[in-house]
Amino acid sequence: MSGAEDVICRLPGKRLPWFLVGLGAVGAGVAVARLARPGSPLDVWPVVGLALVPVGLMALHWVTVCVRGDAYGLHCRTLLRRRSVPWSDVADLRVHRYETRRGTLRYVSVLLRDGRRRRLPLPRSGSSSDADFDAKLDALRALLHRHGAPESDHLPVITRDSAGHGSRVRPLALCVLLLVGAGAFAWSVPGVAAEERAWRSAVPCAAEASAAKRGEDGRELGGDCLSTLPAVIERTDAGRAPREKSWLYFAGGRPLERVDVSREAALEFRPGDRVEVTVWRGDVWKVAGERHVWRASPASAGGQAVAAAVLALSAGYPAALTLLRLRGRRLPDDEVLPSALPFVGVLVVTALWLLPLCGLYPTSLFTSSTAVVWGAVGSSVTVVLTVLAWRATRIRTPEGAGTPEDAGAPGTKEGEVFLAARFLEHTDYNPHGFGTHIVLGDGEPAVVPHSGPGRFAARRIPVERLTLTKVRRVRGGDDIVPNDWHVAELDDGGRPVRLAAAPDDLIRIIRGLGLAAPVESSRT
Repeated sequence: MSGAEDVICRLPGKRLPWFLVGLGAVGAGVAVARLARPGSPLDVWPVVGLALVPVGLMALHWVTVCVRGDAYGLHCRTLLRRRSVPWSDVADLRVHRYETRRGTLRYVSVLLRDGRRRRLPLPRSGSSSDADFDAKLDALRALLHRHGAPESDHLPVITRDSAGHGSRVRPLALCVLLLVGAGAFAWSVPGVAAEERAWRSAVPCAAEASAAKRGEDGRELGGDCLSTLPAVIERTDAGRAPREKSWLYFAGGRPLERVDVSREAALEFRPGDRVEVTVWRGDVWKVAGERHVWRASPASAGGQAVAAAVLALSAGYPAALTLLRLRGRRLPDDEVLPSALPFVGVLVVTALWLLPLCGLYPTSLFTSSTAVVWGAVGSSVTVVLTVLAWRATRIRTPEGAGTPEDAGAPGTKEGEVFLAARFLEHTDYNPHGFGTHIVLGDGEPAVVPHSGPGRFAARRIPVERLTLTKVRRVRGGDDIVPNDWHVAELDDGGRPVRLAAAPDDLIRIIRGLGLAAPVESSRT
């Protein structure tokens, strides 16, 4: 029997799901009835009925799903499974928030004390302001605080950039897969280069050899020499789309039945055209007529080398993501990791010199003096940029954000200084989040919606009401701010207020406001 404080999460509006369940049942019945009748002709009804069965099963799953919280724990029920977790095993509840094209998707997960994570099917929300979702979440957290022992009062919010999002295995697996593909293309480069050289150095076959072979199957012709045979085009078949295959058919199946050509060639040639077919190593490489000449495009060693380089460079992005998650493995799950864009810049610059090098010197990267110098200079640039990207993506804790001695408080000699910063809450000095900068120096500190000069539309910051609580890194629950900024948690007369800015600028603003710097950070 449910208590007064029980929290029950179900999907609203069950009429449509139940209608779909009934529709799926009817479809299954129609399909079984039509297929069970002996001698009945096959028609479209069994197909339609079987197509409705998955729709009914999916609707039945959503009708039966339920999440209930009571004094004993969390209870999840789905169509095929039931699971219960006592509050003593629950370490925390977390919110996952992801931006999609249709809006903001939010759902709840459970962090167990053994480190495992379980996703709850309900409650879910398709927007960032859903009162029912927030009410259900607050009720579940109240039950956890009443009957369990949560790790903290803070509600972690996980986003795509947070340390707790996803796993390190998937990007690493993608990186390995791309490297395997790059290795396969690189392994084929010598063979393709040898075939390309052989095609370019091939000479026409002797006249007596061509006469002896004339009239036989074209795929038995040629060898390492070029066999030229007359043929008559019987018909053409041009593909409707550019990627569809187009064919030329020869009269009498001589020297072969058909050949795959480009769509342009299939449109240019006409039935009855007399052409000359050039065969090399059993394949048609040229069809020449009076109106049009078609030539096969042999595989290029440079193209294979460029493909290998593209795949290898593509593997660099998931490798960078894996590296960033390894560097942030000790961070709380809701803290935002640095962006991987600096490493993307390194990959783009590397592609500018590596792709032309592979295209021009596919088989002589280590033997040509020009290629060696080119590669050495480009590698040096890549190494320097990689070091800079490594420094730019380092995880700076609030302790390392700067010291009062290093920051240097702005004085009257400096004049007014505008620092990019944002108060994340709506206050009387930051109405509707209009402020983008804080001005220090001459006069009192103020919030302004511009980068200066001048104090147009400035709002004075009531420094006498503010008290610094702590400084921490950006979390998933903070408003959209750069990942490398820090957040100062302030107490504004009993109301919590957050101030976000770059690490060094934040310390400078704290000193300019006359607030005491925190001794420890919020890192766990």
